[in-house]
Amino acid sequence: QVQLVESGGGLVQAGGSLRLSCAASGRAFSTYTMGWLRQAPGKEREFIAAIRWNEGYTNYADSVKGRFTISRDNAKNTVYLQMNNLKPEDAAVYHCAASRAGVGPWTVGSFPYWGRGTQVTVSS
Repeated sequence: QVQLVESGGGLVQAGGSLRLSCAASGRAFSTYTMGWLRQAPGKEREFIAAIRWNEGYTNYADSVKGRFTISRDNAKNTVYLQMNNLKPEDAAVYHCAASRAGVGPWTVGSFPYWGRGTQVTVSS
């Protein structure tokens, strides 16, 4: 099993950028597909991005494609989400997540392990 702790959230103006980090502990981090999910108040949890264990394949939700970039450093047991050109509708709690599913497409249900999340607020 893997434990996940997110950081890097905060308040940013529309058009700005944030970089989220997720520190993972537990064995075999490098074998997990890692992802980011988000949940806004009153809305269902939404899949945002995923990166396969060998960093060679990534997948994004259409709502963030071209603005967000997921990456990972297996040597540091860390996964990142670079978020550019943020919009007010991006405001949510962002959760780091882990999956044993090595083949996409991934959905919220693909990720049985979640962190507690970090809040992202975007002002217009």
